[in-house]
Amino acid sequence: MIGAHLAALEAVTSTSQACRLLGASRATLYRRRRSPLLGPPMPAPAPANKLTEAERQEVLELLRSEEYCDLAPAQVWARLLDDGVYLCSISTMYRLLAMAGENRERRRQRTHPARQRPELVARHPNQVWSWDITKLQGPTRGVYYELFVIIDIFSRYVVAWTVSPAETGELAKEFINQALTSQGIARDQLTLHADRGTSMTSKPVAQLLVDLGVARSHSRPHVSNDNPYSEAQFKTLKYCPAFPTRFGSIQDARTFCAAFFDHYNHVHRHAGIGLHTPASVHYGTATEIRAQRQATLNAAYTANPTRFRHRPPTPPKLPTIAWINEPTPEALITTQ
Repeated sequence: MIGAHLAALEAVTSTSQACRLLGASRATLYRRRRSPLLGPPMPAPAPANKLTEAERQEVLELLRSEEYCDLAPAQVWARLLDDGVYLCSISTMYRLLAMAGENRERRRQRTHPARQRPELVARHPNQVWSWDITKLQGPTRGVYYELFVIIDIFSRYVVAWTVSPAETGELAKEFINQALTSQGIARDQLTLHADRGTSMTSKPVAQLLVDLGVARSHSRPHVSNDNPYSEAQFKTLKYCPAFPTRFGSIQDARTFCAAFFDHYNHVHRHAGIGLHTPASVHYGTATEIRAQRQATLNAAYTANPTRFRHRPPTPPKLPTIAWINEPTPEALITTQ
C-alpha cells in the first residue's frame, strides 16, 4: 500500500521528498528495488588513510609492551607524541585493542580473596554469641548514643548491653570482657560473631579474645544475612511502640533500654524458641515449663477431647540447634 503511494508521489516530486512525506526509509526503498540479478552491493572502498597490517601490528606490539601495557591509550598517545612519534589516533588505538579483544582495564588490579562464608552452629547456650552496635538518636540533630548488645543465638538471651556516648575499641573491649566474666565463659567454649565495624575489628577486641580463648567470627562485607540475630533484635527494639523518636539524654536512653531488655529477656515469649522466654531457655528452666504446659494441655484434652478433634495437643518444641548460615549436612554431623 505504501509502495503505491510512493509511486504516485514520486511522479510529482522527488523520491526523497516522497519518503519524507510518508515516513518511509529511503534506504529500505532502494534496497527493495534493487534487482536480485545485480547481486549484493559492492563493498565500500577502503579509506585512503587506513593503516596497513604491518602498521596495525606495530601499534599493538607497542601497546602490549612492558612500558605501555598498564597505560590507557590516551596516555600512550600523549607520551609518544612528546617523544616525537605519531603512529595513529587515540580512537584507532582503542579500535585495534577492541578488535584484538583487549579493550578492557589495562592496569594491573589488586585482587582480594573471597571472604569465607561464616557457618556457626550452637546446640546449647553460651556456645555462639552475636554482637553489634546501633545508634540511638539524641535530643538534637547530629547527637547519637551508641547501644552495644550481645545476644546468645541459641537462647536469644541478651547477655549484655550498654549505652555509650561514643564507639571505640577500648569501650568494646571492656564491654565484652564484662559479659564474658558475668557468664563464666571458659577458654575454647565460645565463638563471638560480629560484622566488620571498626570496634568489632579493633586491635583491643581482637587481643582480648585471643587472651581469653574466645573464637572470633565476622560477617562478609555488605552481607547483612551473616548477622541475622543482632539485626532482628535491633528491629524488635526499634519497632517497639514505646520506642521514642529521640532520647532527651543518655540517661533516658539507658532507662528505656533497661526496661526493654528486662521485658525482652524475662517476659517476652519468643517464637523462635518454642514461645519461651530467652532467660528460661538460657538458664535451663524451659524443659520444666514445657512439661507443665503439657500437663495443662493434657487436662484440657481429657476434659473435652472433641475440642481438639480427638488429637492430643502438644506445646511447641524446644530448640535443639541454632546457626548462622546453615552448614552442610556433613558439617552438622561433625559438630555434634
